[in-house]
Amino acid sequence: MHQQQLRPRLQISHGPKKKEEYEQPPNLGTLSPDLQPCSPPTFCTTESGEASPEQFLQIGKYIIRQKSPSVENCTAVDKTTGLEYVCKVLPLCKYRQTLAPYLATDDHPSVAAIWEIILGQNFAYIFFQRGYGDLHSYVREKKKLKQAEARELARQIVDSVRHCHESGVVLRDLKLRKFVFKDEARTQLRLDGLDDAVVLESEDASDTLTDKHGCPAYVSPEILSARGGYSGKCADLWSLGVMIYTMLVGRYPFHDKDPLVLFRKIRGGAYKIPDAVPARAKCLVRNLLRHEPSERLSAAEALEHPWFTRPILVEPPNRLVPSVKGVDQAVPDYDYPIDDVSVDSFLPN
Repeated sequence: MHQQQLRPRLQISHGPKKKEEYEQPPNLGTLSPDLQPCSPPTFCTTESGEASPEQFLQIGKYIIRQKSPSVENCTAVDKTTGLEYVCKVLPLCKYRQTLAPYLATDDHPSVAAIWEIILGQNFAYIFFQRGYGDLHSYVREKKKLKQAEARELARQIVDSVRHCHESGVVLRDLKLRKFVFKDEARTQLRLDGLDDAVVLESEDASDTLTDKHGCPAYVSPEILSARGGYSGKCADLWSLGVMIYTMLVGRYPFHDKDPLVLFRKIRGGAYKIPDAVPARAKCLVRNLLRHEPSERLSAAEALEHPWFTRPILVEPPNRLVPSVKGVDQAVPDYDYPIDDVSVDSFLPN
């Protein structure tokens, strides 16, 4: 069993860090931390000299497995330690822009951090620590989570959102699938997908967005109806409420197989929290799923809610939540295709 190494905090402001075993690459700027020298990729071949059916790149100390040249996310192994990593392969012309949210939120235990960057001649290879399954799959497997476990995982989720918002990052596509477990025991979470995030220009910059991006089950009502823009942070808070509800109940608060019917339900804002959900958890969910965006708790305020700050007195029985066959978008029972489809696909321009 391999243990992940601890990565020191990336020193963005001081530019690339020198390492004894590598020479310092020239003219790399200050945005790219922990850079290694350019290393031409090498394709592994079979004993006969023919190319392997799968593409394997060797760059630096890593062996990268690429299913095809067009695939951005790959797996990689450190030859010196045997540890596995996730590798993003990005064109040099766009990798800085893609990594901006990761750099803005660096050094938080519940937010994905860049492990290492290696620049090739045409591509940048960005390495991240691997995870142990995502939260969406975990909730499907467990049907729903007991209060104590849901509270501890939700605390980590809310804290990661708080850190992102305070760092000037709007997440936009916030959902259970974006969180992965850092440990095999599945007790520690990490926000692993920041590719859809927006970095605000300054601390005081407006978070108003105009695009309608996100997954249907998590999308906020103002995104569906806004014409002049909406608050990106407030939309994230709505998605946060959907996540906590789903962890506790085992299905989404708004559900329908037809996305357009689903959107009508979200615009209406009517949902029911089962009696089995503890009162404090209900209160938190209701304060995040406010139809009026300005009335929602911020992530920092949510962390101060009694559900997080006060001890659990009695664990309620794990009652079954009744479902309506063919209607409920139940996380543990169905894998709805609209879970991973952008809202833009269903709305008029």
